[in-house]
Amino acid sequence: MLLAIVGFFAFVNLYALRVNMSVAMVCMVNQTALLDTSRQDNVTAVPADDRCVARTQDQTVMEGDFAWSKEVQGVILGSFFWGYLITQVPGGWLANRFSAKRVLGYFMLMTAGATLLMPAGARFGASAVVLLRIVAGIGEGVVFPAMHHLWAKWAPPLERSKLMGFTYAGAQIGNVLTMPISAMLCEYGFDGGWPSIFYVLGAFGVVWFIAWMLLTADSPSEHPHIGEAERRYIEASLGASKYPERKVPIPWSSFARSGAVWAIIVVHTGCNWGTYTLLTNIPSYMREVLKFDIKSNGLFSAIPYICFWMCINIAGISADALKARGWRTKTVRKLSQTLGSLLPAIFLVATGYVTCATPYVGVVMLAIAVGFSGFQYGGFLVNHVDIAPRYAGLLFGISNTAATLPGIIAPYTIGKITTNQTQAEWRTVFYLTAAIYVVGWVVYVLLAEGEVQSWADTSPVGAPVDTKVDAEDVADNEASKAMLTTSKI
Repeated sequence: MLLAIVGFFAFVNLYALRVNMSVAMVCMVNQTALLDTSRQDNVTAVPADDRCVARTQDQTVMEGDFAWSKEVQGVILGSFFWGYLITQVPGGWLANRFSAKRVLGYFMLMTAGATLLMPAGARFGASAVVLLRIVAGIGEGVVFPAMHHLWAKWAPPLERSKLMGFTYAGAQIGNVLTMPISAMLCEYGFDGGWPSIFYVLGAFGVVWFIAWMLLTADSPSEHPHIGEAERRYIEASLGASKYPERKVPIPWSSFARSGAVWAIIVVHTGCNWGTYTLLTNIPSYMREVLKFDIKSNGLFSAIPYICFWMCINIAGISADALKARGWRTKTVRKLSQTLGSLLPAIFLVATGYVTCATPYVGVVMLAIAVGFSGFQYGGFLVNHVDIAPRYAGLLFGISNTAATLPGIIAPYTIGKITTNQTQAEWRTVFYLTAAIYVVGWVVYVLLAEGEVQSWADTSPVGAPVDTKVDAEDVADNEASKAMLTTSKI
């Protein structure tokens, strides 16, 4: 499906523009100045492994343009999420009220523009960088809610996990490509190296925007080039003829009272603590503890996200396969979330005990931890569409608002914990992250649901109660009929 392909590149772009600062920071900051300051402030000598010393002596310390402290770096890395927080709920509302396609496209163009201005902002001062990162976050904040809204109109129930998982997996390809490309641009790029990171990725964002506006539509009925058979299949599978679109009040009080909604909010917040901790800090961890140089750092920081991308697609395919075999949606979501929360927690704790003497073991542990996080895409991340298709974009905006707070808090907290850049400090970071993963998982397993909730029922308002049926069952039955019809054409 064309939306899945262009949407995939939307998320490549989304994370390329988000994660670029994590790698750029390594070569923007004057590490020698920071290390000298840290040694003056730290009166306790930390013995170093001889093998680590030998390896670091062969490396070139990055002599960046800026002497930003760890706390300032944490503020810069977290400032993106200040803006991201602002547009979560408005993003879902805008997508629901206006054109989700245009909302997503124009806001992403805003992020690309802020990225192109980043080198000029950095040379002006850290405050300008913070402001531009806030603007970039505002632009990206609408993307997940708007895409959820689009998939509620495009994705047949029996293909939902697969299509949404494939699209959102673009985020991890964005990570995989951005980290090594940014590392290479940092060392060999134009205008001093690190500025080229922002110029190249910002330009990619502009090119993607043009393709998005030309190739996508808000619904199958509005797409000028969709085949008639495909349009009828999608609309039949979603029950469009049974339950026509109508304006209804948003059930805010039902959202607040729903255990299924709270399950998503809590686990989303916990998982995002882990996601943002690793996304913004893997390059720093690999430099400070595993002692990789900038080129190796970019390459090895990308490996966990290759595993993440693979697991996202496995999660989507396996979730749809289990549903097709008759498994209840609730059971499938909880099983996927168990893999996506508990295994990352276990392997993060193990990562905390890896030293610079065995750096590749650390890379493997991180790859497993981040990789299994991909099963979240068969769990809570598509659960909004299960329980309330009509309000999926808005609900994602609500849960992602709460789940954005870790993006603000985690980088600054980690900056405070890892002031001396030691293994013991990073072990504390990983224990904290693992504990938060487990808390979110417990709440989700206890409260999550998989069926359309009564307050989100898509039946016509005047329909008799005894004639109403589960919307998911209707959609699944209609999808099966449509597939049989399509196969005969």
